[in-house]
Amino acid sequence: MRKLIATLKKEGLVLLNDKVGLLIMFLMPIFLVFIITIVQDSTFKLVSENKIDIAINNLDEGNLGDSLVKSLTAAGAFEITTYKALSNKACEALISKEKKLLVIVLPQHFSRDLTQKTSEISQKMLQEFGVVEKNKSSKHLAINNLEIIYDPVLQENYRLSMSNLISSYLGALENQTMITQLYQEMGYDQVPVDLMKLMMKNNTKIVQTPANASDKKMIPNASQHNVPAWSIFAMFFMVVSLGGNIVKEKSNGSFIRLKTIPTSFSLLLMSKMIIYLIVSLLQMVVIFSIGYAIFPHIGLPQLSMPDSLLQLVLVAFVCALAAISYALLIGIYFSTQDQANGFGAVSIIIFAALGGIWVPTFVMPEFLQKVSMVSPLHWCLELFYTLFLRSGSWMELAEGISVLASFSAICLVFVYIKIKKQKLI
Repeated sequence: MRKLIATLKKEGLVLLNDKVGLLIMFLMPIFLVFIITIVQDSTFKLVSENKIDIAINNLDEGNLGDSLVKSLTAAGAFEITTYKALSNKACEALISKEKKLLVIVLPQHFSRDLTQKTSEISQKMLQEFGVVEKNKSSKHLAINNLEIIYDPVLQENYRLSMSNLISSYLGALENQTMITQLYQEMGYDQVPVDLMKLMMKNNTKIVQTPANASDKKMIPNASQHNVPAWSIFAMFFMVVSLGGNIVKEKSNGSFIRLKTIPTSFSLLLMSKMIIYLIVSLLQMVVIFSIGYAIFPHIGLPQLSMPDSLLQLVLVAFVCALAAISYALLIGIYFSTQDQANGFGAVSIIIFAALGGIWVPTFVMPEFLQKVSMVSPLHWCLELFYTLFLRSGSWMELAEGISVLASFSAICLVFVYIKIKKQKLI
């Protein structure tokens, strides 16, 4: 025990003397969590709270184009600037120079085409109901499509969201026009105002409820997603520090000198594991504390902590142990710091990409979803999501904990085989 304590003190002093390494292990993850959470929270607000700056080039000769512009303005989701008779080049200039996200172009015969379309539908309905005689010949006009010119940097998911929103208001305008056509076909001058309001009013509201609705504080937000995810990424990036440290000690002869003193090499590795385990847990405490205490004061959602402290500590421990075991594996098997740092950093980035840290696994192709199961970061993320987003039970945590424990054991077995082969123990 005395030898272990002495070795721990020595390793602790070595780590404390590495000021740059400590800054990388603590400050860089904090900056990363801040930046990613702010960016994602701003993205959520872009599509839910903030008005999107767009332009409408209204070439329509009728009045339905103006009606659509009024509907989109009343929706409150867009900051709309309306233009008349702009060319395509002028529309593109609005995007490049005026920083509009997109320009909606209403074609010249928008009102005529929409009226013709709804008239055909209303005529067909009345024929089917026997209100008017069936007419075998039907005149079809070529419909000019509504065009959206968008900024090429606008990501597809945001573009589709805005396109769907515009389509919903266009559909409402079509329905309103069709109702008017039906009444005209039946000989009425206009649709009763009360009836029009009743038919156009949408009484069915869409209520979105997370599956953990019983736990009112575990509401999904940018903090709940990003703080655990990027804490895991930072924890595994310890491979650069710990792996490189082991390679340096091998190359400068420290491992050889250990054979001449009465200290076990396994004791040295154990002390490194304990020191870096403490650092990893401190990393997580600092980052989670910032998410809980500081985020609300800078306009970010507060990180809601799980009810069970024991579950959180156990999950943090097995994730940290997996990260440290992998770092030891890298450090033992590579001969130079460049090799260890290069392979270690790139492998962690690949694990993060596969594990859902950057892109959720459910949007990946099916074969990649299966491949992601080999990433330890996938299982770490699932454990933290189970705690922070699903209010999970011990049963739900059991699989991830067992997988990470097995991963750590496999890494340590390979470490043992290598140092045994080198006769370091």
